[in-house]
Amino acid sequence: MRRNSIVGLLLATTLLLTTGCSGYAAEHRVASQNKDLKPVIYLYPQEDGQEISVSLDYNGDITDLIPEFNAENTWNVTATTDGKITFEGTEYDYLFWEGVPKFEYDFFTGYCVKGSETEAFLRDMLPKLGLNDSEMEEFLKFWLPDLEGNPYNMISFQDRTYRNGAKLSVTPQPDTVIRVFMAWYPSDVYVKICPQIIETPERNGFTVVEWGGNKVK
Repeated sequence: MRRNSIVGLLLATTLLLTTGCSGYAAEHRVASQNKDLKPVIYLYPQEDGQEISVSLDYNGDITDLIPEFNAENTWNVTATTDGKITFEGTEYDYLFWEGVPKFEYDFFTGYCVKGSETEAFLRDMLPKLGLNDSEMEEFLKFWLPDLEGNPYNMISFQDRTYRNGAKLSVTPQPDTVIRVFMAWYPSDVYVKICPQIIETPERNGFTVVEWGGNKVK
């Protein structure tokens, strides 16, 4: 485990113990009633024409793929430094998948945000999570219409739960992997929840970025 991950875990544990946040959220784990939507994968190699294999080991049922795998649970592609992906002669901005998870998302930590304040919240949080401006705008374009009209939104950016449920393997090995996955659900009332500790990643070398989400109920 990387040192900063250990530090983050210790800080989170200390916060839980000192603030009593562990009892704040109405639900700690939520089995999704809906699909994992729009996980899209961006590839930014350091050389144009880089051959890359991306494999997805998903604990669930995959419902959509664009493009379809051309090997077992794998896309074999080439990519350029500006993120353009070529798959069997066709160019894509990203690799796309959706599916129905067979695992639960956790809401031990997160945020309860007014619907009217959700755009400002995400514009603050997404760069901290590692998305660049273009990726952030795509994220907002997809998710904001479902979020802004709710009284409140319970939002928890998933880490280990999602990484274990949707394992991503990339060859050659990336220098930086950023996976932003927002589990959320609308709420009629404000719900207390211990805030997440966010560690902003540095984008160095060959970088892989993914974002997606799930309206769990």
